[in-house]
Amino acid sequence: MSIRPIRTEEDHRAALGRIEALWGAEPGTADGDELDILVDLVEHYEDKHFPMPEVDPIEFIRAHMDATGRSQADLANLFGSRPRASEVLNRKRALTVDMIYKITREWHVPAGCLVKPYHLNLEPA
Repeated sequence: MSIRPIRTEEDHRAALGRIEALWGAEPGTADGDELDILVDLVEHYEDKHFPMPEVDPIEFIRAHMDATGRSQADLANLFGSRPRASEVLNRKRALTVDMIYKITREWHVPAGCLVKPYHLNLEPA
């Protein structure tokens, strides 16, 4: 096993190729250890060179719905109310702990993607 830091795009491509070759290696074996180390190195390189912008919870829900073919009606079924789903998606109502729990449980979404501050469009009374 010859492990080096990933410094260039060429190093990155080579590491990804090696990860593909090692994929499925048994944990605790030499190949499994090499796979673990390479995944960590690639993750570090990608975090540094390809940073992901922060996505607020509502943007995340909308993107998840688009990616999985879910609709506002599906969200309404989770929340028990079509108007409530509309208010959340239109930033008129904040997500509650119960809503977040239902989304994470039913849609298998990481709670960390939903438990963040975000802007609401509240009209003055």
